[in-house]
Amino acid sequence: MRSLEVGPPSQKPGGEKDEEMKRLAFIIGMLVLIVPYCTKDPDPDMVYDPTPYEVEYPENFPILEVPADNPTTVEGVLLGRMLYYDPILHKDSTEACADCHQQAFSFSKPGNIIPHLNLGWSSAFLWNGKIQGSLEDIMFFESKEFFETDLSRIQAHPDYPDLFFEAFGSKEVSYENIAKAMAQFERTLVSSNSKYDRYLDPNQLVFLEDEEFFGFDIFFSEKGDCFHCHGGILFTDNRFHNNGLDEEPEAGLFEITGISEDVGRFKTPTLRNIELTGPYMHDSRYETLEEVIDFYSEGLKESPTIDPLMKNAHQGGIQLTEAEKGYLIAFLKTLTDTSYTQKPELGSPF
Repeated sequence: MRSLEVGPPSQKPGGEKDEEMKRLAFIIGMLVLIVPYCTKDPDPDMVYDPTPYEVEYPENFPILEVPADNPTTVEGVLLGRMLYYDPILHKDSTEACADCHQQAFSFSKPGNIIPHLNLGWSSAFLWNGKIQGSLEDIMFFESKEFFETDLSRIQAHPDYPDLFFEAFGSKEVSYENIAKAMAQFERTLVSSNSKYDRYLDPNQLVFLEDEEFFGFDIFFSEKGDCFHCHGGILFTDNRFHNNGLDEEPEAGLFEITGISEDVGRFKTPTLRNIELTGPYMHDSRYETLEEVIDFYSEGLKESPTIDPLMKNAHQGGIQLTEAEKGYLIAFLKTLTDTSYTQKPELGSPF
C-alpha cells in the first residue's frame, strides 16, 4: 500500500502529483467534517431521563391542558425557573423576567404589568391580545422578540447546555426549548389558596365576615355586574372587552385584528390577588381599588364599541352606595393569596 506523502507538489512527477493532491484534498475535507464530532465531549455519563412533574391545582379549577410535545418535568421546570430569574435572557443582560414580574406583587409590579398567575388557562396574552395560542407561544415571543435573547451567550454558559440536555435531551440552546422550559415553569404559577378558596373548601372551617359576604353577593349578582367578565374560579373570562373607560377608546384588540368592533377591547385581567397588583387598568390610570369601584359605579363612558355587558353605561355605572362599595372591596380582598407570594419554590433559584 502506498503511503501518503505530503511533500511539496514539485517533488512529484506529472500525473502522480495530481493524483496525490486529489487524495490529500479529499482527506483534509473529511477531517474538517469529522474532527468537530470527535472532539465534542460525548458526556457518556449523561442520561436523558426527565422526571415527570405534576402541577397541583384544586379540583374546582378547569383541567390544565399541557401540549403533548412539552410534558411538564422537574428538569424543565427548574430550567424555566432559572431562565425566568436570570438576566442572561435579555439581549444586554440588564433585566430578567422577574424584574417586571416580582413575586411580592403576585408576579407583577406597579405599572401596567399583567400578573403572572394561572396563565396556564389562558389562550391570549398581553393587553391587546398580540399573542394567541399557548404559554409556549408567548414565551417564544418574550425570548426571541421582546428580550432578543442571544442564544450563543447561553450556549457558552458553563451550566445551561447540560440543563437543556437534562430537560430536553439536547444541549442545543434554541428559542423553542427556551419557550418550552419557561412555559413549564409558568404552569406551576398557580394561585389557589386565598381566603375565598378556603371558604369554598368544605374541609376547611373558614367563613366570610358579614362585609365580605355582602360584597360576595354584590359581585355575583346583577347589582354589581362583576361576574360577567370576572366570573368563574379564575376570576377572568380570558376575553377582551371595552369596559367604558373612554368616549374615544384606544385601539386595543383592534390593533391586532383590524376589526372595527374590537376598538377599545382589552384583556380581562384576573381579580385574584387584585389587592397586590395595582395600579389598575391597561394604562394604570387608577391607583387604588376604591378608584376602580368608583369608576364602575358612576364613571362609565359610552362609546360605539362599548361592551353590551356594560348595560348601566347610560347612567354612568352601577350606582353603588358608599357602604356597598366598601362591601365589594372587602370581598375582593378575600381573593388575596399571600402563600403564592411567599412560596420558596417559585422564588429565585440563585
